[in-house]
Amino acid sequence: MVRVVLSLTTGRIAAGILGLIALLALLGPWLAPQNPLTTSDDTLAAVSGAHWLGTDHLGRDVLSRLLDGSRVSVLGSLEVALTAMAVGVLPGILSVQLGRVFEWITLRLADTLVALPFLLFAVAVIALLGNGITQAMLVTGVLVSPLFYRVARAATLAVARSPYVEAAVVAGASTGWIVRRHVWAKVLPPLAVALAQTIGVGFVIVSSLTFLGIGVQPPAPTWGGLLASDLGYLDQRPWAPLAPALLITLTVWASNLLADAIRDASGEAGRALAGRRRARARRTAEADPVPSGGTR
Repeated sequence: MVRVVLSLTTGRIAAGILGLIALLALLGPWLAPQNPLTTSDDTLAAVSGAHWLGTDHLGRDVLSRLLDGSRVSVLGSLEVALTAMAVGVLPGILSVQLGRVFEWITLRLADTLVALPFLLFAVAVIALLGNGITQAMLVTGVLVSPLFYRVARAATLAVARSPYVEAAVVAGASTGWIVRRHVWAKVLPPLAVALAQTIGVGFVIVSSLTFLGIGVQPPAPTWGGLLASDLGYLDQRPWAPLAPALLITLTVWASNLLADAIRDASGEAGRALAGRRRARARRTAEADPVPSGGTR
């Protein structure tokens, strides 16, 4: 599937943007030209050779803070997506396999989590456990998990009544064997789409929480925190919020674009494209045969 996704224009664009964001998260703290926490008397400075994006109200280099804060934003969004997938996928699959009681319980839990406001619960957890991005993202991931639950459940329902699954049940196959052998391959493509979408949702959640000062202790830099601090000085630096806002927007857009590419690659269009590539490779091999001796 990866080759089919990358053969699509949307897939290449999304992979390129997300790859650059991942490099910023990995190398950002080392690429920062200055210490992102060091203050100076040169406050609210304009763009210059010494400060490519100027300085903030405490004289800290904005570019350095933007690069250093990329790691928190990326890791936070991944924590949300992976936690949601870990919590939601298995109950979604088993709700079809383990009978009515388990199905009813998990459906009610999913409905309850959907109704809960993630921001309120994130604030409550931080008040109990301390201001930290990890606990905030774990709680938010649990609240987002109904998305994966419903995707996994719908994909499992699509194959649960298929003849080969019914034959496996009649033959006495265990639930685990049926899930591994027949269900997982059908569930994986829609889960990949949901994961890509949730990474984008995670970026919005992380940015929203850090914009409000939740999850990260100042003066640690984050994209949402930079956006919040820049909004207070628009009269001196009206262009300042553009950089963090552009990074957040590009990342969310690329995540959604990747989800669209995975959906196309795993659907009828993707299968047709893969079939055409195999046919083209077969015609090329038949048109240019290699002699049995191994030389031309």
